[in-house]
Amino acid sequence: MTDTTPTLDLGPQTAVVARLAEAVTDEQLAGPTPCPEYRVRHVLGHLAGLAAAFRDAGRKDLGATTDTNPQSALPDIGPGWREELPELLGELAEAWRDPAAWTGMTRAGGLDLPGEIAGLVATDELVIHGWDLARATGRPYAPDPAALQVCHDFLTAAADDPGRGEIFGPVVPVGADAALLDRAVGLSGRKPGWTPGP
Repeated sequence: MTDTTPTLDLGPQTAVVARLAEAVTDEQLAGPTPCPEYRVRHVLGHLAGLAAAFRDAGRKDLGATTDTNPQSALPDIGPGWREELPELLGELAEAWRDPAAWTGMTRAGGLDLPGEIAGLVATDELVIHGWDLARATGRPYAPDPAALQVCHDFLTAAADDPGRGEIFGPVVPVGADAALLDRAVGLSGRKPGWTPGP
């Protein structure tokens, strides 16, 4: 690993996401989210799927979890999601505490990519989908500051990527003086002021 290889403890951000998930009521599972095709239950299902995929990507344990395209089917939760999701999030954080996770090649979403990039993608997913979940359920959201900065920098670098349309929506313009979270959310293709509606 070089001195420039980023490493980040994902534990603080996975803990934020786990607390948000724990607060979701059964009545909120069918509610809308900033992702038009996703209800709350689908965001939770996506979080579980990405936690397993990036856990295994960090471990270099390649197989079904790392080979599945996340867009191949609408994610959903199973009956044991309240116990499974926090466990998966904890395992994800632990996998990326190993510096070896950030080096070499790995795979996620069926794509081969450097460990460093996989770690950045995992961070982005945790921060942005944490925001999705918080906005959809009316909860306050304070992501881990280090994870938020990494997410923002990753999305800034991806803003001009011609292939970004396959992953993100069009950038939503946000004022340069806006909060860092709002700028990251805009770069992800979301409107920072989104609400579930009346």
